[in-house]
Amino acid sequence: MDASGIEIEWHELQYEEIQADSTEEISRDSCVKLAKKMDGKFFLEDTGLYIEPLNGFPGPYSSFVQKTIGNKGILRLLHNNGRNAKFLTVVSYWNGNEVIQFSGELKGKISYTERGNTGFGYDPIFIPDGFEKSLSEMTVDEKNNISHRSKAIRNFIDYLKKENGTSL
Repeated sequence: MDASGIEIEWHELQYEEIQADSTEEISRDSCVKLAKKMDGKFFLEDTGLYIEPLNGFPGPYSSFVQKTIGNKGILRLLHNNGRNAKFLTVVSYWNGNEVIQFSGELKGKISYTERGNTGFGYDPIFIPDGFEKSLSEMTVDEKNNISHRSKAIRNFIDYLKKENGTSL
């Protein structure tokens, strides 16, 4: 049970994820596919890093790009270009009948070098707006207070509270 009083259980299931131009579309499609394999209500999330000077790249292809060129490759692609970027997390919830989506966004900039040694993925090169340090230089609590995932999950929890007519 988490701090919201909601009991969650993690399942790892295999399914084919589509390649699409939006994080929302990928998350929705994954949810629909898993609804055929799961009983009851569930949720999943998908996240993308959207870099403004790269026209939103890698966006929904973030996981593949991280595996193939990594942070160093992103830094080479940007070279001396602008650095504005955002993370977008989309939580897709299967309520037993339909998919309902919740999103969270974290705006910031791509650093010029990798910084820090905590977190994962793009954390060492992402500096949130209003901060001087990368996500990888933050404590877990600092990161969780501002992260795109925590924003999406908070939106989802708020919905569940209303749906269940309770203050969880």
